[in-house]
Amino acid sequence: MYCLGQCYRSPARQGEDALPHIASRARISVLLGNVVRAAVLDLDEYCSTGGGQALRQVLHMDSAAVIQQICASGLRGRGGAAFPTGLKWQLLAKQEADCKYLVANADEGDPGSFSDRLLMERDPYRLIEAMLIAGITVGAKQAYIYLRREYEQAASILQAAIAQARAAGWLGQHVLGSAHAFDISLAIGKGSYLCGEETAMLNAIEDRRPEARLRPPQITELGLYSKPTLVNNVETLCAIPWIITHSAAAYAALGTPESPGTKLLSLNSVFKRPGLYEVEFGISLRDIVDKLGLGLKQGQLKGLMIGGPLAGVIPQQLLDTPLAYQSLQQIGGAVGHGGVIAFDDSCSIAELVAQVFRFGAFESCGKCTPCHRGAAEVSHHFDDILQGRHWNASRWQALVTALADASLCGHGRGLAEFAQSIQRHYHAELQTCFTSA
Repeated sequence: MYCLGQCYRSPARQGEDALPHIASRARISVLLGNVVRAAVLDLDEYCSTGGGQALRQVLHMDSAAVIQQICASGLRGRGGAAFPTGLKWQLLAKQEADCKYLVANADEGDPGSFSDRLLMERDPYRLIEAMLIAGITVGAKQAYIYLRREYEQAASILQAAIAQARAAGWLGQHVLGSAHAFDISLAIGKGSYLCGEETAMLNAIEDRRPEARLRPPQITELGLYSKPTLVNNVETLCAIPWIITHSAAAYAALGTPESPGTKLLSLNSVFKRPGLYEVEFGISLRDIVDKLGLGLKQGQLKGLMIGGPLAGVIPQQLLDTPLAYQSLQQIGGAVGHGGVIAFDDSCSIAELVAQVFRFGAFESCGKCTPCHRGAAEVSHHFDDILQGRHWNASRWQALVTALADASLCGHGRGLAEFAQSIQRHYHAELQTCFTSA
């Protein structure tokens, strides 16, 4: 069974799709302008809505000036790590190498997330323009879109858009008649959730085993094919053209001083109004649940999982927390990729833990023992707990600690963050699963 990026409808089958509710709740829409209106699948139509303007500006700008704009905007990576985008570009731009690469991470594998899929299917030229801007700025001439294999419609649309962009002179040896060379290839994913981790993704593009690499060196120094490489996710890139045309200050004026800009949120099928929403940072989690999702279809809200399963769970009593990086971090949560999964009071904590660790064990690359062995052990014992048995609390705690301290990448550490938030916010219910010995 594979995730089709249709978490707004259940059940979902390959080849069948219906658009979710799509809306912008930001003062200014940075990302969803074309997505809300209608799919823009023709380059001329994209240009008629202002597309291409940012690229033409960048062709006449110094790279340092472009990077300064991105830094000043406050844009951070929207794929989960939240690393400052301008700083990442700066790190790659200063690398001296005969070849550099750019990779758009479109391996949207977090359960509950479908924002990147809709951006690619309904506004593909925005992604292409953004990749051109990024590549020209940092000195990369070859780029890849690493696309999860379940996104067959997105693959077809992107292939057609890349071909049309190449025919129109956007891609090739002389981008729009300039001295800049740049091209894009589509790399279809290998099916592993872990390929969302950027070093595992680079291994997959190289047709190697998709497992996390040791760092340092960072991929900005030694990445794809041992060359300096820039990796940004789709949502991050798609904000770039707007920032260039409207200014860094205009972008930074949205959201909050600590978390500027907008964020896409994917609300899952448990909500009365599931869908894709663009919001400004600073909106409360309560408003996301009540005003965007219109509450749950049934039952009382017990908690939220924001940004995928490998992050902290947020209980109902903390819904007045604003959607912002530092605010969520303070309560053990994370913005992550922006998938918002709600669960109601019919879901037991034991059931939730069993499911998340079952997912974590299945999707582990196998490189780290605490991750692939520890996650499987937790899953096994919580399956037993659901059958009425109990487990040793000290063993549970030891495994959570090992995951946090000894995992090579965010997969194992994310499982630990999930477990720690369960311990913090659902302690009484969790303790009923254990023996004291």
